[in-house]
Amino acid sequence: MVLIGAPCVGQARVKGATSKPRGILLENLSWDVAERVLTPDQVVVIALGAQSKEHGLHLPLNNDWLMAEYFKNRVLANDAVVVAPTINYSYYPAFLEFSGSTSLKSDVARDMMEDIVQSLAHYGPRRFYVINTGISTLKPLAQAATDLAEKGILLRYLDFTKEVPIEKKLRRSGGTHADEVETSMMLYIAPEVVHMEKAKRDFNANQPGGLTRDPTGKGTYSPTGAWGDPTLASREEGHAIVERTVQRILGEIEELRRASLPAQH
Repeated sequence: MVLIGAPCVGQARVKGATSKPRGILLENLSWDVAERVLTPDQVVVIALGAQSKEHGLHLPLNNDWLMAEYFKNRVLANDAVVVAPTINYSYYPAFLEFSGSTSLKSDVARDMMEDIVQSLAHYGPRRFYVINTGISTLKPLAQAATDLAEKGILLRYLDFTKEVPIEKKLRRSGGTHADEVETSMMLYIAPEVVHMEKAKRDFNANQPGGLTRDPTGKGTYSPTGAWGDPTLASREEGHAIVERTVQRILGEIEELRRASLPAQH
């Protein structure tokens, strides 16, 4: 798949250049080059998106991974950051009744993020930004950020629960998973993977617990695996939300770059 806005990887800011700064994919470097770019003032970006998690009948299991890769490439094209390899597993307990869905324990997801960040921080960087495409992932990310702060490392991340004004304005229905908004975003990011003919409104009462295929089971009943109304999705809505999200991510990275580091305990 060709991602919109995908850059030529491995290209960094060139002194005196007039074009936009471009980021660097860490995985493409040899260790000696990595040593030169992993400096204390460098921001490291880590994309986080499930590559095997259900998203209704109309979206693929790798939906969040595709979204994370897209946003990663947009950042690479517009900011001189170092981008570490994408993490494709994390804490997603709400979807395990649907075949193919995977989840780590919350503490495992937390520890994995901490270990990755601390490994890279060892070489110099102290500021890290996670392009987070999940909701349940917020718990282990918050715990990791707290633990890392005690070591003088600043970790921030994208939080989709903080609804942006454009999303609130455009949204015509409720839901949070494989719904109108997420489907619209994918119609813009990767329309070839969206099967709108299979999309169905699935918006039963939200109950404590994950999504369940059992109408009498614990959690929110969802026979399709979606929670919301994806039939209302449109590419135009997705364009507006995705582009605003890209600007939000770039803005949050710049804020991180300027932020004071926590005191090391």
